[in-house]
Amino acid sequence: MPFSFRALRLGLITLVIVLGTVLCASWAMHQAKRQAMEADARQASQQLGLYANALHTLIDRYRALPAVLALDPELIDALRGPVQARTQDALNRKLERINGAANSSTLELLDRNGLAVAASNWRLPTSYVGSNYGFRPYFKQTRSLGNGRFYAVGVTSGVPGYFLSSAVNDEQGRFLGAMVVKLEFPELEREWRQGSDILLVSDARGITFIANQDGWRYRELRPLDGADRAELAQTRQYDKHPLIPLMHQVLTRFAENSTLSRVQAPQGETEFLWESLPLESEQWTLHLLRKPQVGTDARNAGLGAAAVWLSLVFAALLVSQRLRLSRLRQRSREELKRQVEERTRELRTAQEGLVQTAKLAALGQMSAAMAHEINQPLTTQRMQLETLKLLLDHGRYDEARQALEPLEQMLTRMASLTGHLKTFARNSPGGLRERLDLAGVVDQALDLLQARLHALDVQLALYLARPAWVRGDAIRLEQVLINLLSNALDAMADRRYRRLEIRIEPDAQHWRLSVLDSGGGIAAEDLPRIFDPFFTTKPVGDGLGLGLAISYGIVHDAGGQLLAENVPGGARLSITLPRDQEPAC
Repeated sequence: MPFSFRALRLGLITLVIVLGTVLCASWAMHQAKRQAMEADARQASQQLGLYANALHTLIDRYRALPAVLALDPELIDALRGPVQARTQDALNRKLERINGAANSSTLELLDRNGLAVAASNWRLPTSYVGSNYGFRPYFKQTRSLGNGRFYAVGVTSGVPGYFLSSAVNDEQGRFLGAMVVKLEFPELEREWRQGSDILLVSDARGITFIANQDGWRYRELRPLDGADRAELAQTRQYDKHPLIPLMHQVLTRFAENSTLSRVQAPQGETEFLWESLPLESEQWTLHLLRKPQVGTDARNAGLGAAAVWLSLVFAALLVSQRLRLSRLRQRSREELKRQVEERTRELRTAQEGLVQTAKLAALGQMSAAMAHEINQPLTTQRMQLETLKLLLDHGRYDEARQALEPLEQMLTRMASLTGHLKTFARNSPGGLRERLDLAGVVDQALDLLQARLHALDVQLALYLARPAWVRGDAIRLEQVLINLLSNALDAMADRRYRRLEIRIEPDAQHWRLSVLDSGGGIAAEDLPRIFDPFFTTKPVGDGLGLGLAISYGIVHDAGGQLLAENVPGGARLSITLPRDQEPAC
């Protein structure tokens, strides 16, 4: 008995799971399909508006043409009485020229009885001249209302088109005839044929007369009564073309002019999203038929709903395990976070150490040259002090005071150099963003390297825009510049011609500091790697290959870029930093 109860319970649970899965998947697929079709229908409706605008634009381009031509005195005079052959020839040629300039399909002039007395196609076998169109609705509208419009198949040419007409009246307003322009839409249909959608234009009776695909033209969208068929026969609107019903059934209605319909299309029974847009000014309706593309979305939605249902069913069995796993993941995340923070602190400390080491290395390179620079003034000062004692012993105080001036200048120069060294050697913390003049950084760096520049007999060219305000750490930027200048001096050390050019110039919203040397340039294979850590082209023992890598990081932290390129005769390294637009405090 217990075994049977457990089996029954298991069977019921299994049945509930299966039925719930099927119901959820079916409901989700139905909702996803409907939502996808509604979204597709909204998109189709927007596209339909664009197609309608294109059609309106094409018609409006010619809407005023017959009214303007109806004011032509030559046409008015010709319709006052019988048209002679000479006059007719002149009118034919005139309408031919106007039709070519206006790029319309055909122009024709009808007398008061609807007889075509002149036409732009007078040269063609299908010329309208001599044909009577008094039975056409557009002529009847023009005679009674002053203008008319009518879409029909040409009874002479057999080519369908849209006829726009305007009355030709004399000075007393008496009706003399009608000026008619015919518009054909082959280019519009070709343009519409580029897409996969089916585009139709139907008249007030629901007969399609424009279509972008074969088999859809001259189809009845709704049944015609006897009066409609009699009027169509009288006006010969579609002439000899048979009208075939287009069978369709509305399956789902999304909005007043938006449905999902089953259509007995030329290629077979098919479901379409059917969007319609009334064109009130022409009493037409523009239709867009699109095959719904919802298969994959609906299937995915069904699978997703089934997965959600199954997840809920088994949620109770997994709660404890999920909580345990959650606690374990939380502990792991905290441990990982602690390790990341610890490693970050270690890396930051190591980076600061590398920066300071690089500065001290550069400082060591400058110290030897600066020792020579300071030693010579010290010897001179000792001699001047001896001279000063003799002058004081002999009471020559004015000459002693004059002798003190060059001594004071040399002491100031030495204090400035040692001050730069102290500032440069200071361990500057990262992240400092003070407002500074880039040209001042150049001045400081050149002061520290003055002895080496003099020893190598370097021709120095400065083109510095002042002030060049940026944001950054002056000490670190000075370190970068000294590194670039030292590398340039190393490159020129064995050259006969040594020229160093430093430029500061504006570049859009940035300042560009460039260092150009005549050291022969950087090998092409080394150029992509010069900013890599520990990459160096110097002999073993002359460097670790960290200078440019550290410099690259310093410039990047300041929001700028450090670039290297070869120029004729040497290399150019450029520092680009954003301009500081804030006014000085």
